[in-house]
Amino acid sequence: MARLGTVREGGQPHLVPFVFALQDETIYSVVDEKPKRTKDLQRLANIEAQPRVTALVDHYEESWDLLWWVRVDGLARIVSERPERDRTVELLAAKYPQYRDEPPTGPAVIIDIDRWRSWPADR
Repeated sequence: MARLGTVREGGQPHLVPFVFALQDETIYSVVDEKPKRTKDLQRLANIEAQPRVTALVDHYEESWDLLWWVRVDGLARIVSERPERDRTVELLAAKYPQYRDEPPTGPAVIIDIDRWRSWPADR
């Protein structure tokens, strides 16, 4: 499971699940067609106001020696124009078959990673 953390106006944290593709030191995501109450998403407003974000990917199993997590921090930007938005959709479609069947039409969120942290239980 992956989660994207942004900061609301006033400093409140905002955390949402998200799907992504990773290439080198960059995370790519897009506002997709999954049902949402609105296309005017809080995460986009948060990124516009404060582009510093964090993303967490973790894995849980009953056997605790198999637990792990990876967290990245970086600067996010919202992209609605070609070619970056198209590249984002291509990367996501290569990872998620659903995006090949129904390409997302929303803006891309691109995160340039500047810090990695991780923890495996087996250490």
